[in-house]
Amino acid sequence: MLANAHLTLAHQTPSTVVLLDVSPKQVAVELQLPIGELELAFGQNLSKNPEQIIPKMEPQIKEYLLAHIHPMVAKDQPWMIEIQDLALQKGKQTYSGPFQEIIVHLLMTPPEGASTRNFIFDYDVIMHQLVTHSALVLLRSDWAAGKAHTEPTEIGVIRVDTKTTLIYPLTINLAEGNFWKGFTGMFALGEEHIKEGIDHLMFLLVLLLPIPLSFSKKRWGTPRSFRLSLVQIVKIVSAFTLGHSLTLLMGAMAWVVLPSKWIEILIAFSILVSAVHAIRPIFAGKEMFISLGFGLIHGLAFANTLIDLNLDNQSIILSILGFNLGIEVMQLWIILMCIPWLILLSRTAYYTIFRNTCVILASIAAFAWMLERYSQKGNIISDLISKSMAYSNQALIVLIAVSFLLFWQDRNKILA
Repeated sequence: MLANAHLTLAHQTPSTVVLLDVSPKQVAVELQLPIGELELAFGQNLSKNPEQIIPKMEPQIKEYLLAHIHPMVAKDQPWMIEIQDLALQKGKQTYSGPFQEIIVHLLMTPPEGASTRNFIFDYDVIMHQLVTHSALVLLRSDWAAGKAHTEPTEIGVIRVDTKTTLIYPLTINLAEGNFWKGFTGMFALGEEHIKEGIDHLMFLLVLLLPIPLSFSKKRWGTPRSFRLSLVQIVKIVSAFTLGHSLTLLMGAMAWVVLPSKWIEILIAFSILVSAVHAIRPIFAGKEMFISLGFGLIHGLAFANTLIDLNLDNQSIILSILGFNLGIEVMQLWIILMCIPWLILLSRTAYYTIFRNTCVILASIAAFAWMLERYSQKGNIISDLISKSMAYSNQALIVLIAVSFLLFWQDRNKILA
């Protein structure tokens, strides 16, 4: 497995990386082309002022690429190619020093009836002029095999054959895939996403913290009945589900597009809002509407995960369904694991201390995430939160034990 494709390519000169995202109807490709090597093959000065030159030369670069990339079923059955965009990016360090590269996204579509799982990839960008160059072809995602957001795996290397001086096409034969594997893969991805998405869970759990309590004169008071607490919890969780399901659909279908940076900042801000409410009821009785509103924001973040897979329209519908079901199942499971003990704790004299402690920790986390997402740089607190995720099961065991212990202790005091 390759944690980072560039780490494998730390040669004297950088190689091209070709990343494939395979879905049933199309293959999305990301090319990572080192500018110095591309310049030699292209025959035009690109490296002197690439920020200015590359936008001007974009039509010629696209024409050059289309002349040297030929996916096909056979010689008389070529695929269609559409170049979507290209952009300049700083490449990873090699032994010879840092370099810049052009990132190109293109879409390859086979003829009607042909499979995206078996094809010939005739590719000679750069290496048709620079014989020492090579292209590492990696499979980044394979929807029909249930593989998404995994580490890229190597399919093959395209280079000049030193014996014949020819560049042989790479034959790509992927293992059998189907729609059921794609659906279950998306279900598992949804489960994993919410399990690792501590910010999504933190918003919901902090919002639920005061729900077992009644409120009066802008203060949280005595415990509510178990029935009333449960009804409120169901309403809040259902509203959150409705909110993020709507925007997951709209975002994944590209009906709504917002900058991911600001979406992530708003998610961190939503935790801060729920934390303030858990201290003093600023919208008591209206938690369902707050959950719905912020659920819309959280859903856009979920949608970005599917957008990154570059799926065709047929696959995206099943993906939305499977991914959303995975999110709901894992979300419900975690809530069922936590809420009973919060309700039990709310029946003790220690719940205020527990609730305030959780609010302080959640607020610190929210501020740390907002800072990290705005600056695009990690910080000590956000790093610590990421590391602490490994101990979530132990934390749940502690919560259960403490809840039982404090409830039993309070009950014995009353009986005494």
